[in-house]
This record gives sequence, structure tokens and C-alpha cells, in this order.
Amino acid sequence: MLLVEDDNRLAERTAEYLRDHEIEVVVAGDGELGLAQALRGGFDLILLDLMLPRLGGLDVLRQLRERSSVPVIMLTARGEEADRVLGLEVGADDYVPKPFSPRELVARIRAVLRRAQPPVKAEHTATVGPLVIDRDRRRAEIDGVACDLTPYQFDLLWVLAEAKEMVLSRDQLYNGVRSLRGETPTEFDPTVDRSIDVHLSKIRQALTTANANGDGLIRTIRGVGYVLSATP
Repeated sequence: MLLVEDDNRLAERTAEYLRDHEIEVVVAGDGELGLAQALRGGFDLILLDLMLPRLGGLDVLRQLRERSSVPVIMLTARGEEADRVLGLEVGADDYVPKPFSPRELVARIRAVLRRAQPPVKAEHTATVGPLVIDRDRRRAEIDGVACDLTPYQFDLLWVLAEAKEMVLSRDQLYNGVRSLRGETPTEFDPTVDRSIDVHLSKIRQALTTANANGDGLIRTIRGVGYVLSATP
């Protein structure tokens, strides 16, 4: 994190407190130096004082926003609403008036960093060699050719794909499909062994029928289970 603050004493105290909370800090003592440091990149967030020598905080922010979207929290002793609004309009992500509570500052830093993180998206596609599985569309393709699968067979294939080339037992496959469908996993019934084998045989056939490149993607590991893998 970059702290741009011309009050050396305040900068030292703030940096020390942040470091005690496992936040690495680089300090710049004026606007020009702060802008140069910020434009070099490598910072997750910038704490930027409004009143700075050589180049004011708002000017730093304006120039920074032309080239970077790094989160910025403005720090200033000027607490008028017009200053807060102007800083936010120029591109600040938050505004903390001085004097501030160090604990509040840390909380605001963490909140801004959380907002800056891209949303985590559930992985709804999987690719194994020539096989592409789209869970949302419930479609599996080999080199662009759709595979003819029943709903249960598609779910079984998806469970194998999610395992990332790990060998799954019949028990794991059976309960994996149940979990995928929102059903409670149960103690595996050995009589289901044959059913899993039959479904996997049909999935193999569907992959090969769609394209010869689908042959061999699902392999039986004797005495253990099955694996979906593009690795020979």
C-alpha cells in the first residue's frame, strides 16, 4: 500500500500501525513523489492526503485516474461536504477526515479492498482435452460436436470433470451426483455398482460417437474406480 502524506510524524505513526496489522506500507512525502510511485504500480491501495506540497491531492488523483483504477482513500483535515464530494467525484473510493481513528482506517482499507476484488464466479465449464462441458447449457461437446447424454449421464460426467483428473470410486460418483442434485449423500449400496458401470459405458460410447477423439477420455482404474483425463 502507498501512503502519500507530508506530515512526517503522522505518516510514521500511521505506517507503523498499519504494519502492525500486516499491511505493508510505502510512504511518499509530497504529491509529485506520490504520483510517480503510484504510476509505477504494484500497490493494492493508496492513502492520499488532500493537502500536499508540490502537487495537491486532487491533482494527483486526477492524473492517476487517467492511467490507473487502483483504489484510493483520501485523507484530509478539511471536512467540508464540498471537499468530500469533489474527492469522490474525481475518483476516490472513500474519504477519511483527520483526525481519524487508526482502527477505523484499517476497517475502511479492508472494506475498500473487498469491494475492489472481482466477484468469485462459480466454475460452470470444464475442459478435458477435446471435451468441453458446459454445466449451464447442460451440453458436452467433443471438438464442437454434441454428445448424446441422458440427464443422469451428464451429471455423472460433470462429477468426473470436477475431480480434475482424480480417480473417483463408484461410491464417490454416486454421492457426487446426489450432492449435485441437492440430495443428501447416503451410504453406498453395492447393488448400484452395476448401474454406475452401465452409465459410464454409455457415456464412453456417447463421447466416441460424437468424435473419435473422445475415445479413451474415461478410464477404468481396476479395483479403484474411474478417471476422466486427457493424459494417456
